[in-house]
Amino acid sequence: MNKHVKVFLHRGFLFGGFGPVVMGIAYAVLEKTVLHFSLGGREVLAAILSTYLLAFVQAGASVFNQIESFSLPKALLCHLSLLYVAYIGCYLVNDWIPFEPVVLLIFTIVFLVIYFAVWLTVFLIVRSVGRRMSKKLQE
Repeated sequence: MNKHVKVFLHRGFLFGGFGPVVMGIAYAVLEKTVLHFSLGGREVLAAILSTYLLAFVQAGASVFNQIESFSLPKALLCHLSLLYVAYIGCYLVNDWIPFEPVVLLIFTIVFLVIYFAVWLTVFLIVRSVGRRMSKKLQE
């Protein structure tokens, strides 16, 4: 098995369980704040499975940034595409957003803005730390 696939699976299995935990917290808050909030068995099962898979993919997808043969744009596109499919799938399966073109467009725009804001923040921090380390090594 490819070493990158192993890393993807390892990270996914390590952190996948956090998805249902976050979902459980969100549903607990909704139960306390929304009058007559209730869920059926299908909704709970779909939420548990889909949020597990979402967290699994989210954790594993970081491997794209470590594949040396991938250029930065290719790694970014693979990471972005996989996360987008996972998020849109999770949101649609759980009926957190309706399957309507305008809603999907808004979701996509918000997703892309947040994705690139987070990516740019991480990029700038890593670059800054790298420069500081390089400067210390030169001293």
